[in-house]
Amino acid sequence: MGFFTDTSVCIGCKACEVACKEWNAVPDDGLELSGMSYDNTVGLGADTWRHVAFIEQHKPLASQESDALSMAETGDGETGFRWLMSSDVCKHCTEAACLDVCPTGSLFRTEFGTVVVQEDICNGCGYCVPACPYGVIDQRKDDGRAWKCTLCYDRLGDGLEPACAKACPTDSIQFGPLGELRERARGRVRQLQDAGVHDARLYGENPDDGVGGDGAFFLLLDAPEVYGLPPDPQATTRDLPSMWRHVATAAAALAGAALTAFLGTVREKRK
Repeated sequence: MGFFTDTSVCIGCKACEVACKEWNAVPDDGLELSGMSYDNTVGLGADTWRHVAFIEQHKPLASQESDALSMAETGDGETGFRWLMSSDVCKHCTEAACLDVCPTGSLFRTEFGTVVVQEDICNGCGYCVPACPYGVIDQRKDDGRAWKCTLCYDRLGDGLEPACAKACPTDSIQFGPLGELRERARGRVRQLQDAGVHDARLYGENPDDGVGGDGAFFLLLDAPEVYGLPPDPQATTRDLPSMWRHVATAAAALAGAALTAFLGTVREKRK
């Protein structure tokens, strides 16, 4: 199970942010104005499990006629203005590096294929924070424990959809089986491209990418970097097996050298 977020119909209402905080009892993250358009939550963190980004661009949405509203040239010759809005969330990676590095088992894979933090057994080591290729996981300053989206694990167990998807008024956030969502998303991309939105693309739906595919993927209207997403995310622990093999080889070599030296010393004493 997972999320498909269609950013082309996101209206930036932030209902998902509010629903997430309310259902999961996530504390407020400060009531300060950032000066970044209407984006005052700025990014994901321990106290922000859903983040709606507002990206301002002087760029038309599609190749439309010059008299089209909002997307056409203005009277002074400047290009049209648009907002790209996107509700970001933990990607619930198939190959989740945070799971690999957690020493206590606080992070686990649920029966729905999602990744959840059990805060009651998190020891606050923080290993998962740099392990995440998306920079999603964060620690709370008051207790040091890691927190992130659980994809409303408690609601899924009762047959309910996550709070953010339930609250979304435009169905920008869609929840369901990943196979069905991916098929629906590809159809939506074709529809947009046929309508002239040639920059429409999917992000995170490919199971052959560096994290084995995301459990939360997106339809974007520009390059991933524009949304603050890595263009080619990689599981940060992908090299661990080979690293451990090298460590084992080095340890065996050192042990062999030490044994050889010890036997040599014993022989010398016997002489």
